[in-house]
Amino acid sequence: MKTIRLRAGKERSLLRRHPWIFESAIAKGAADAGETVRVESSDGNFLAWAAYSPASKIRARVWSFDESQRVDATFLIAAVASSVRARARFDIQSDSMRLVHGESDGLPGLIVDRYGETLVAQFLSSGAERWKEVLADALLDATGLTKLYERSDASGRALEGLPEVSGWLRGEGPVDLVLREHDWRLAVNIATGHKTGFYLDQRDSRRKFADYSRRLKFERVLNCYCYTGGFTVAALTGGATHVTSIDSSGPALEKAAANVALNGFEASCATFMDADVNASLRQFGAEGRTFDAIVLDPPKFAPTVAHAERAARAYKDINRLAFKILAPGGVLFTYSCSGGISADLFHKIVASAGIDAQVDGYISERMGGAPDHPMTINFPEGEYLKGLVVLRK
Repeated sequence: MKTIRLRAGKERSLLRRHPWIFESAIAKGAADAGETVRVESSDGNFLAWAAYSPASKIRARVWSFDESQRVDATFLIAAVASSVRARARFDIQSDSMRLVHGESDGLPGLIVDRYGETLVAQFLSSGAERWKEVLADALLDATGLTKLYERSDASGRALEGLPEVSGWLRGEGPVDLVLREHDWRLAVNIATGHKTGFYLDQRDSRRKFADYSRRLKFERVLNCYCYTGGFTVAALTGGATHVTSIDSSGPALEKAAANVALNGFEASCATFMDADVNASLRQFGAEGRTFDAIVLDPPKFAPTVAHAERAARAYKDINRLAFKILAPGGVLFTYSCSGGISADLFHKIVASAGIDAQVDGYISERMGGAPDHPMTINFPEGEYLKGLVVLRK
C-alpha cells in the first residue's frame, strides 16, 4: 500500500473528518490515478484511506477514516447499498431522485440519479473512475434495475485529468424520459440535458413555488433561466394566470413548452423568450412591466471561492433588476448554486441588491437542495444550493 505523508499542521481537517486532501498539504508520496493510499500525519500516524489523483488540486479524496477498513469491492458495494437505502428515509415526492451524492454519501466523485427505471451516473474523480465497473454493478444490484447511462461529461473531469465520456454503461433504452414530480410530469433527456438530465435538487422549491402561487393567487409570473420549465409548470399547477419564461437555449425552451402541454395547460398560459436574462429584465423595467412573482435560478456563477467576488456582482445585478420589476406585495424566489458563494454571502448580496433597488422585503423562507442531495456535518461543501424567498413590502 502506497503512503502519502502530510506537512506538519495539515492534518487538522482530516481529524475533523473532512474528506479532501489538497496538493499543498502533502509533504511526500504519490500513487497512480485512483489508487488507494494510506494517509499519514507528519509524525507517521494514520489518518485515512484515500483515492489518489495526480492531476487534481484535490490530490486525494477519503474513502474511510477507519485504519482497519479494507477499501475493496466489498467496501464499495456496501457503501452504495447504504446510500440507496438512506433515500427511503427521505420524503421524496417523485419517481426520480439522487441516490448517491458524492462525498456526502462516502463515495467521493460519484453522482447517481434515478429517473424512473433508469440510472444516470457521473464518475467525476479518479477514484470513482478506477472503480467504475464495480460501482456500476453495485448500483444495479442495490436498485434492482438493469439500465445505467453514464454522463461523465462534466467539466470537472478535466481537473482530474480524465476525458469526457457518455453513453450506456449497462443495458440500453430510451434517453427521452418523463418523470413524475408532485402533481405534475416533466420530460427529460438524460443524454443531452444539464447535469444528469434535470435539476432534481430543486424539486421541493418547485413544490413551494406552486404552494405560494395557489395561496397568493399569482397572475403574472416571470421564470428566469427557466431551462425546461419546471418552475413554469409549478406556477401553472398552483393556478398562475400567465408565466413568462426566459432562457438562452432554444432546445430547452422547446422542451419547456412541451412540458406545459404535457401537464394539460393551454399554450396561451405561457410565453417563452429565447433571450438574455439581464437584457430582458432591463427591458421590462423600461417598459414599466411588473410581475407578481419572479424566479431567479441562474447557472453557477462561482464554482470556487476564487470566483466569488466577480460572481457576487453578477448575482447582485440580476436581483437588483428583479426587485425593480417585482410588484409591491410580490414574491421573489432567488437562488445560487455556486459552491463559492456561502448562504451568508448570498443573503448579503440580495440585501445589497434590494437597497440599490430601493426595495425592502420580508425573508419568508430559506431554501436549499432537496433532501436526497444531502449536506453532512463533516462536509459543508455539500450545501452548494441556497435560496431565499423574499416578500416585497
